[in-house]
Amino acid sequence: MAKNEGQIVIKKYANRRLYNTGTSTYVTLDDLAVMVKKGEDFTVQDAKSGEDITHSVLTQIIFEQESKTGNTLLPISFLRQLISFYGDQMQMVVPSYLEHSMQAFTEQQVQMREQINKAFGDTPLGKNLQAPLQLVEEQVRRNTEMFHQAMQMFSPFIASPPVKETKKAEAKDIDELKEQLRALQTKLDNLG
Repeated sequence: MAKNEGQIVIKKYANRRLYNTGTSTYVTLDDLAVMVKKGEDFTVQDAKSGEDITHSVLTQIIFEQESKTGNTLLPISFLRQLISFYGDQMQMVVPSYLEHSMQAFTEQQVQMREQINKAFGDTPLGKNLQAPLQLVEEQVRRNTEMFHQAMQMFSPFIASPPVKETKKAEAKDIDELKEQLRALQTKLDNLG
Protein backbone atom coordinates (compact mmCIF):
# COMPACT_ATOMS: atom_id res chain seq x y z
CA MET A 1 0.00 0.00 0.00
CA ALA A 2 1.89 2.99 -1.25
CA LYS A 3 1.24 6.19 0.65
CA ASN A 4 2.92 9.52 0.23
CA GLU A 5 3.37 11.07 3.72
CA GLY A 6 -0.11 10.02 4.89
CA GLN A 7 -1.70 10.55 1.51
CA ILE A 8 -3.24 7.84 -0.55
CA VAL A 9 -1.57 7.49 -3.93
CA ILE A 10 -3.77 7.00 -6.96
CA LYS A 11 -1.97 5.78 -10.07
CA LYS A 12 -3.32 6.74 -13.48
CA TYR A 13 -2.42 4.32 -16.24
CA ALA A 14 -2.12 4.91 -19.98
CA ASN A 15 -5.53 3.28 -20.50
CA ARG A 16 -6.94 6.09 -18.28
CA ARG A 17 -7.75 3.69 -15.45
CA LEU A 18 -7.18 4.88 -11.90
CA TYR A 19 -5.74 2.54 -9.28
CA ASN A 20 -6.03 3.28 -5.55
CA THR A 21 -2.84 1.93 -4.01
CA GLY A 22 -4.33 2.32 -0.52
CA THR A 23 -7.17 -0.15 -1.16
CA SER A 24 -5.58 -2.04 -4.08
CA THR A 25 -8.64 -1.43 -6.25
CA TYR A 26 -9.49 0.39 -9.43
CA VAL A 27 -11.52 3.56 -8.88
CA THR A 28 -13.46 6.04 -10.98
CA LEU A 29 -13.58 9.81 -10.94
CA ASP A 30 -16.85 9.49 -9.00
CA ASP A 31 -15.02 7.45 -6.37
CA LEU A 32 -12.37 10.16 -6.11
CA ALA A 33 -15.12 12.80 -5.73
CA VAL A 34 -16.54 10.81 -2.81
CA MET A 35 -13.08 10.62 -1.27
CA VAL A 36 -12.75 14.41 -1.53
CA LYS A 37 -16.15 14.91 0.13
CA LYS A 38 -15.08 12.59 2.95
CA GLY A 39 -11.91 14.65 3.40
CA GLU A 40 -9.56 11.85 2.37
CA ASP A 41 -6.20 13.17 1.21
CA PHE A 42 -4.76 11.69 -1.96
CA THR A 43 -2.43 12.46 -4.82
CA VAL A 44 -2.73 11.21 -8.37
CA GLN A 45 0.42 10.16 -10.18
CA ASP A 46 1.04 9.16 -13.75
CA ALA A 47 1.86 5.46 -13.43
CA LYS A 48 4.62 5.58 -16.03
CA SER A 49 6.43 8.84 -15.26
CA GLY A 50 5.49 9.31 -11.59
CA GLU A 51 4.47 12.90 -12.38
CA ASP A 52 1.94 14.43 -9.97
CA ILE A 53 -1.25 15.00 -12.00
CA THR A 54 -3.59 15.65 -9.06
CA HIS A 55 -4.51 19.14 -10.30
CA SER A 56 -5.65 17.98 -13.72
CA VAL A 57 -7.62 15.04 -12.28
CA LEU A 58 -9.40 17.27 -9.75
CA THR A 59 -10.18 19.72 -12.54
CA GLN A 60 -11.60 16.83 -14.56
CA ILE A 61 -13.80 15.85 -11.59
CA ILE A 62 -15.14 19.41 -11.39
CA PHE A 63 -15.83 19.40 -15.14
CA GLU A 64 -17.73 16.10 -14.88
CA GLN A 65 -19.70 17.24 -11.82
CA GLU A 66 -20.66 20.49 -13.56
CA SER A 67 -21.83 18.74 -16.73
CA LYS A 68 -23.46 15.74 -15.03
CA THR A 69 -25.76 17.27 -12.45
CA GLY A 70 -27.02 20.44 -14.07
CA ASN A 71 -26.47 22.13 -10.70
CA THR A 72 -23.47 24.23 -11.55
CA LEU A 73 -21.40 25.82 -8.80
CA LEU A 74 -19.34 27.92 -11.18
CA PRO A 75 -21.38 30.68 -12.82
CA ILE A 76 -20.41 31.77 -16.32
CA SER A 77 -19.39 35.23 -15.10
CA PHE A 78 -17.00 33.64 -12.59
CA LEU A 79 -15.50 31.37 -15.24
CA ARG A 80 -14.98 34.33 -17.56
CA GLN A 81 -13.28 36.31 -14.79
CA LEU A 82 -11.11 33.36 -13.91
CA ILE A 83 -10.06 32.83 -17.53
CA SER A 84 -9.23 36.51 -17.87
CA PHE A 85 -6.61 36.20 -15.12
CA TYR A 86 -4.55 33.60 -17.00
CA GLY A 87 -1.40 35.30 -18.25
CA ASP A 88 -2.33 38.48 -16.38
CA GLN A 89 -0.12 40.07 -13.75
CA MET A 90 -2.74 39.07 -11.17
CA GLN A 91 -2.44 35.37 -11.96
CA MET A 92 -0.12 34.79 -9.01
CA VAL A 93 -2.56 36.34 -6.49
CA VAL A 94 -5.74 34.56 -7.60
CA PRO A 95 -5.01 31.01 -6.32
CA SER A 96 -4.25 32.09 -2.76
CA TYR A 97 -7.23 34.47 -2.74
CA LEU A 98 -9.58 31.73 -3.92
CA GLU A 99 -8.15 29.27 -1.41
CA HIS A 100 -8.60 31.70 1.49
CA SER A 101 -12.11 32.65 0.33
CA MET A 102 -13.21 29.01 0.15
CA GLN A 103 -11.68 28.31 3.56
CA ALA A 104 -13.51 31.30 5.08
CA PHE A 105 -16.76 30.26 3.37
CA THR A 106 -16.43 26.72 4.74
CA GLU A 107 -15.73 27.97 8.26
CA GLN A 108 -18.70 30.33 8.14
CA GLN A 109 -20.94 27.55 6.85
CA VAL A 110 -19.92 25.32 9.77
CA GLN A 111 -20.52 28.16 12.26
CA MET A 112 -23.93 28.92 10.73
CA ARG A 113 -24.98 25.25 10.98
CA GLU A 114 -23.80 25.08 14.60
CA GLN A 115 -25.77 28.20 15.49
CA ILE A 116 -28.91 26.90 13.79
CA ASN A 117 -28.56 23.55 15.56
CA LYS A 118 -28.12 25.31 18.92
CA ALA A 119 -31.15 27.51 18.31
CA PHE A 120 -33.55 25.02 16.77
CA GLY A 121 -32.12 21.55 17.36
CA ASP A 122 -33.55 18.69 15.35
CA THR A 123 -36.89 20.36 14.62
CA PRO A 124 -38.41 20.70 11.14
CA LEU A 125 -37.73 24.44 11.27
CA GLY A 126 -34.09 23.79 12.13
CA LYS A 127 -33.75 21.42 9.19
CA ASN A 128 -35.29 23.96 6.80
CA LEU A 129 -32.91 26.66 7.97
CA GLN A 130 -29.78 24.60 7.23
CA ALA A 131 -29.35 26.28 3.86
CA PRO A 132 -30.36 29.94 4.18
CA LEU A 133 -29.65 31.02 0.63
CA GLN A 134 -29.88 34.72 1.31
CA LEU A 135 -27.06 34.61 3.85
CA VAL A 136 -24.90 32.55 1.52
CA GLU A 137 -25.55 34.94 -1.36
CA GLU A 138 -24.66 37.87 0.89
CA GLN A 139 -21.36 36.23 1.82
CA VAL A 140 -20.59 35.57 -1.84
CA ARG A 141 -21.28 39.22 -2.61
CA ARG A 142 -18.96 40.34 0.19
CA ASN A 143 -16.22 37.99 -0.98
CA THR A 144 -16.60 39.33 -4.51
CA GLU A 145 -16.27 42.89 -3.23
CA MET A 146 -13.15 41.94 -1.28
CA PHE A 147 -11.74 40.31 -4.39
CA HIS A 148 -12.35 43.46 -6.46
CA GLN A 149 -10.74 45.59 -3.75
CA ALA A 150 -7.71 43.32 -3.66
CA MET A 151 -7.44 43.43 -7.44
CA GLN A 152 -7.67 47.20 -7.38
CA MET A 153 -4.63 47.40 -5.11
CA PHE A 154 -2.59 45.68 -7.79
CA SER A 155 -4.27 47.27 -10.79
CA PRO A 156 -5.43 50.84 -10.08
CA PHE A 157 -7.13 51.09 -13.48
CA ILE A 158 -10.00 48.77 -12.54
CA ALA A 159 -13.11 50.81 -11.90
CA SER A 160 -14.74 50.51 -8.50
CA PRO A 161 -17.80 52.05 -6.91
CA PRO A 162 -17.19 55.21 -4.90
CA VAL A 163 -16.65 54.69 -1.17
CA LYS A 164 -19.92 56.49 -0.31
CA GLU A 165 -21.92 54.09 -2.50
CA THR A 166 -20.15 51.08 -1.01
CA LYS A 167 -20.89 52.25 2.55
CA LYS A 168 -24.54 52.90 1.64
CA ALA A 169 -24.80 49.42 0.15
CA GLU A 170 -23.23 47.90 3.27
CA ALA A 171 -25.65 49.81 5.52
CA LYS A 172 -28.57 48.64 3.37
CA ASP A 173 -27.33 45.05 3.60
CA ILE A 174 -27.07 45.29 7.38
CA ASP A 175 -30.60 46.71 7.56
CA GLU A 176 -31.88 43.86 5.39
CA LEU A 177 -30.16 41.28 7.63
CA LYS A 178 -31.68 42.91 10.73
CA GLU A 179 -35.12 42.75 9.12
CA GLN A 180 -34.62 39.07 8.28
CA LEU A 181 -33.59 38.38 11.89
CA ARG A 182 -36.70 40.21 13.16
CA ALA A 183 -38.89 38.12 10.84
CA LEU A 184 -37.22 34.92 12.07
CA GLN A 185 -37.69 35.99 15.70
CA THR A 186 -41.37 36.66 15.02
CA LYS A 187 -41.74 33.20 13.50
CA LEU A 188 -40.02 31.66 16.52
CA ASP A 189 -42.23 33.58 18.91
CA ASN A 190 -45.32 32.36 17.04
CA LEU A 191 -44.10 28.75 17.24
CA GLY A 192 -43.57 28.98 21.01
